[in-house]
Amino acid sequence: MSAAALRARLNNHVTSMFATDTVDKYFQYLQSVDEDGSSGAPGLVTEVINLFIGDANSILNGIAGLLNQTVVDFNKVDDLVHQLKGCSCSVGAKKVNLSCMHFHQFIESRSKEGCLMALALLTNEFCDVRDKFQTMMQLEQQIAACGPK
Repeated sequence: MSAAALRARLNNHVTSMFATDTVDKYFQYLQSVDEDGSSGAPGLVTEVINLFIGDANSILNGIAGLLNQTVVDFNKVDDLVHQLKGCSCSVGAKKVNLSCMHFHQFIESRSKEGCLMALALLTNEFCDVRDKFQTMMQLEQQIAACGPK
């Protein structure tokens, strides 16, 4: 596939991410900083996304571990959900951020069942965002392999 066709696929993919509220203006800002070179670090978006994916996986595993305890420490669950919300904001992962806000309602009511349901939703949203980010990064790699613009 030509670089132009790959760029068109990438642009359509990113447009779709915005249209489905997968990402928000913070992702757009991150992209603009990377594209204009003002970060001084080429590949900033990829680096930040990879950090987000790794951190989010660890946090989700931590939340699951806490919710599998006989007695749930809702304060620790709240801390981890808050941490994940911060991570999602750093990359503009809007769906994950919204799921974290929804999760807080169940933490406040101290509902283990509600938290387990919210965790399932949060995990699904994270997996969707992760997959879309990975597709985007694969397209960018394919474009880079085609050579300079």
